[in-house]
Amino acid sequence: MLESARIGLKVDVDTLRGTREGVPRLVALFKKHGVDATFYFSVGPDHTGRAMRRVFRKGFAQKVARTSVLKHYGLKTLLYGVLLPGPDIGRSAAAVMRGVHDAGFEVGLHTYDHVRWQDYVAEATAAWTRVEFERGLQAFERVFGFQPQSHAAAGWQINSHALKLEQDYGLRYASDTRGGPAFLPVLPQGISSCPQLPTTLPTFDEILGVDGIDESNIADAMFRLSAAAAAVPPEDNLQVFTLHAELEGMLLLDAFESLLVKWRAAGASITRMAVIHEAALRQPLPARAVVMGEVAGRSGLLAIQAPAAAA
Repeated sequence: MLESARIGLKVDVDTLRGTREGVPRLVALFKKHGVDATFYFSVGPDHTGRAMRRVFRKGFAQKVARTSVLKHYGLKTLLYGVLLPGPDIGRSAAAVMRGVHDAGFEVGLHTYDHVRWQDYVAEATAAWTRVEFERGLQAFERVFGFQPQSHAAAGWQINSHALKLEQDYGLRYASDTRGGPAFLPVLPQGISSCPQLPTTLPTFDEILGVDGIDESNIADAMFRLSAAAAAVPPEDNLQVFTLHAELEGMLLLDAFESLLVKWRAAGASITRMAVIHEAALRQPLPARAVVMGEVAGRSGLLAIQAPAAAA
């Protein structure tokens, strides 16, 4: 059913708890099933508690209610940056991060301060964006001893300044956007040479609690969605699934393992993002603008590609 499908696993790691607890579980799971993945790490302060400022954003309260944020993230994490000081993830959990790379998995930069980037980058100036982006690069290098080769923006929030920095710093590719095939971003300065590999499938937390989907049947629901997305010509059959160390790496681990088993049994190739990038480059990539738009199950606006190819 999915014999021609290649599914890139993109693991977003947002918090200290997710790094320490969720990441090792996912590494063990991937080793158990012989699949590959790319881990994108937050490498600065954990200020998760400050995300509660989004309570008045359209759809945020409903998403919190559906996905049981307290159950998945834990009370201590939800107090970081509010009633508790935000721990530096890169300094506190560097050994765990390096262990992922040492285990043979691809690693990339998610962000420096997850909440700060997600809440402010869309409207940020070039100077603000450069400071935050370079903080992430520097902290990543302190952890791993080398610069990241790819970037996955926190909360799928990005601006043209950050897209230009990805090109300027020589990143091989990025995954900052949602929906559609790989493309080259159109910037004010021209077309970027750093391809975007959008997340093509919904995430677990976007469909959890919708239309009767719960932890017991979410793997079946996601498998059906990926099978429907696979009904395209084989040369275009590249999918990207984003999971979170705090969700699929913890309370939703069993459900995610069930999905992995279903994908493998159906013949899908489950791999790291670098392989998706290489496959995408086998044909010319369209040049498209990055705009902000709604994604079902998410609050606020996310970075997506404009529907029409640029001239």
